[in-house]
Amino acid sequence: MRDIFTYPNVIDFLKSLADGDLNIATEFVWLIIATALSMVGGAIGGMLLAGKDIGYQFSAMLGALFAPAGVIPGILLGLAVLNLLANY
Repeated sequence: MRDIFTYPNVIDFLKSLADGDLNIATEFVWLIIATALSMVGGAIGGMLLAGKDIGYQFSAMLGALFAPAGVIPGILLGLAVLNLLANY
């Protein structure tokens, strides 16, 4: 597992991710990270809003499933705008 960080392609990818370069690979990684964070936030919000009424586990599951539905289009739009602004 430690050897994966010695490959030149992985090193270049991690550098471009840290530098903020926007290409298809880094946009896909940022999309996955943002989706995972929105699922965590949705689960917490679901537990706070409806935990007592329908149960904490069920409300966390519903919150985690519905949160990315609103976040993913915003992430894609934001990455597209950032890509346009970086090119001009």
